[in-house]
Amino acid sequence: MPSPAERELAYYEDLYGGFAQQHFARPAVVAFRRYLAARILAQTGAASRWRVLSLGCGIGDTEMLLAPHVGEIIGVDLSPKAIEQARADASRARIENVRFLAGNWQEALGAAGQFDLVLAVFFLHHLTEEELTSAPHELARVLRPGGTVYGLEPSARRLAGVVGKLFFRRLMKRYQTEDERQLLAEPTAELFRRAGYAAETHWFDFVSTPLAGLLPGWKTGYRAARWLDHGLVWTPVLREGSANFELIATRPGQG
Repeated sequence: MPSPAERELAYYEDLYGGFAQQHFARPAVVAFRRYLAARILAQTGAASRWRVLSLGCGIGDTEMLLAPHVGEIIGVDLSPKAIEQARADASRARIENVRFLAGNWQEALGAAGQFDLVLAVFFLHHLTEEELTSAPHELARVLRPGGTVYGLEPSARRLAGVVGKLFFRRLMKRYQTEDERQLLAEPTAELFRRAGYAAETHWFDFVSTPLAGLLPGWKTGYRAARWLDHGLVWTPVLREGSANFELIATRPGQG
C-alpha cells in the first residue's frame, strides 16, 4: 500500500499534468493570487532585501507575484511537474530572483540557508500530526531572528466545507487528497507559541477563495465575494465559520 507521501506525490503529479495550469490561469484564480500576494506583503512587512522560502509552492504563481518586492524567493514542492512548470514560467517572464526546487520540504531546509520569511500557503494541513507538531521547531532552524512564518490554511469549522460536501462533492475530491485535513486556528498557533514564536491568527474569507475554485472564470464574482468577506470575517457570530485562516508566527529576536 502506498504511503501518504507517495499518495500525495501521485495526486499532484496528476493535478499538474495539465489541469492545474489551465485552472490557475483563469481570471478568478488570478485575482485571488494577486490579492493573496498583496495580503502577504501587508501582513508580514516583507522588504526588498528579504529572502523568502515558500513551502508547497506548486507552479509558483504567487511566488512570481511576490518576486519584485523581495530580494530572493526559493520555492519547494513535492511535484517535479509543478516545479518544471514554475521554472518555465519564471524563465519566460524573465524573473531572475526566484528558484524552484523539487523534493521533500524537510530535506530542502538543510540546504537553503537562512530566511526572513517562510510561506506555508495551504501547506501545513497536508502534514501528519507528528510533522505538524515538529514543523515550528524545524522552521526555526532556517528563520533569522525576528523572521516570520505566514500560513494560510483551511479551517476545520468552515461552512464552505459543509456546502461543498453537499453540492460539489466530485469537484472537491478533485482539489483534495485523501490524506489532507482541515486545521483549527488556535491549536495551530499554539504549536508555534510552544516553540517560542509570537503567533496570532486572522480569519481570511468565507466565500471568495472557494468561489474562485468552483467558478474560476468569474472574476467579477470573486471580487464581489472578496468585499463581502471583508465584513463577514469581522462579524463575531459568523467568523468562526470562515473557510480559511491566516497564521502569522514571528521568531523572537531582531533581524
